[in-house]
Amino acid sequence: MAKKTPEINATSTADIAFLLLVFFLATTSMNVDSGIFRRLPPYTDSQEAPKINKRNILKVMITRNNELGINDNPADMRDLKERTIEFITNPNNSPNLPQKAVKNIPLLGNVEVSKGIVSLQCDRGTSFETYMAVQDELTAAYQEVRDREAMKRFGKKFNQLKGKAQEAIKDLIPLAISEAEPKNIGGK
Repeated sequence: MAKKTPEINATSTADIAFLLLVFFLATTSMNVDSGIFRRLPPYTDSQEAPKINKRNILKVMITRNNELGINDNPADMRDLKERTIEFITNPNNSPNLPQKAVKNIPLLGNVEVSKGIVSLQCDRGTSFETYMAVQDELTAAYQEVRDREAMKRFGKKFNQLKGKAQEAIKDLIPLAISEAEPKNIGGK
């Protein structure tokens, strides 16, 4: 006579699995992806692109070979932040850098605000790492200029400011990065 294998009582297995699921859902924290903050231009019915003076645009291009170009000239990633800062601030009112317009900003009064726009264009073959490195350098440039102005005017870094003071610095140094749809730019 053959021995019978004892059966395992599985009636509470579903209950245990449910309790473990609830436990892990309740105790696990999920990473929340955050994007790149950019303000979109206001909507217009016009099909035409607005006319912008050439001197008010800093063209940043990335080729499929991850080579950087600034205003149609080869450039090095290490120079991008400083070139962008110079473009944003135009410290010597150079005729080759962006024009400035006088604007009345609460807490600051009548101040000169740059009309400059950074235009980023990348090739479809650009690596994500290079694209993000360029985005990081551009963001760092704006952050540094905002920190300088916040320290000069309020004695604190931009991120330490609250409410109207932070809005005033945003109005003084607007984040103006335009990004075109990727296309085939080329490269060697």
